[in-house]
Amino acid sequence: MHMQATIHPALHRATVTCSSCGTTFETRSTAERLTVDVCSHCHPAYTGKARSEATGSRVERFERRRARAAR
Repeated sequence: MHMQATIHPALHRATVTCSSCGTTFETRSTAERLTVDVCSHCHPAYTGKARSEATGSRVERFERRRARAAR
């Protein structure tokens, strides 16, 4: 089986620009320029600045509710 050359889009070297921090890098895409809101250089999950909103496991929350109800 061979791929049909007429139905596949052409790939170009694309420049990706982050609108938050201005970082640019190159990749391949059907578009020649891409703009992203957040990249791996400024996203909190990748930079380690993410807030942890974990308030405990389900068991811990259950135990706290049980202790409050026993009072």
